[in-house]
Amino acid sequence: MKVNLSTYDTQNGEFARSIGASTLKQVLWFLSSILFVRNPFIPFSGFRKWILILFGAKIGTGCRIRPGVQIKYPWKLTIGDHVWLGEHCWIDNIAEVTIGSHVCISQGAFLCTGNHNYHSSGFELMMKPILIEDGVWIGAKSIVSPGVICSSHSMLTAGSVATKNMDANGIYQGNPAVLVKQRSIH
Repeated sequence: MKVNLSTYDTQNGEFARSIGASTLKQVLWFLSSILFVRNPFIPFSGFRKWILILFGAKIGTGCRIRPGVQIKYPWKLTIGDHVWLGEHCWIDNIAEVTIGSHVCISQGAFLCTGNHNYHSSGFELMMKPILIEDGVWIGAKSIVSPGVICSSHSMLTAGSVATKNMDANGIYQGNPAVLVKQRSIH
């Protein structure tokens, strides 16, 4: 058996039904995202937050959203209080992404809620939510994979790839990320 991508269907399959917004809303979000959220010439974090909320994101107080942030579907995003989203972080949330309070998602980090079934000849899309609990730090250029839970105050170091759940207060490093020590906050 070989992979047959001619059978892959995103228009009428589970993915299309799960988007949760009309085609018009998706187009308006795409344009607004380019013009106002990713745009490096708009330095105002509050304006980005307002646009995201306008499109259905739930965002707490005191959040900082830097230029270049890319969010697939804001209506599938919940963010707590005092969260930092660094430059060029990418939240590819075809499934729900929930971010707790006092979380830092550093520059260039990638949160990915989708993958493909590599065992299937049709290469079907698989979607799983991501949960990032309070006090977590996701380091620069790191990746959080579909279905991962980053437990309270855990840390994913720069350039690491979380493919499994991260325990509370654990510091994870590598590809795939493994627990290297406990985080101590003074």
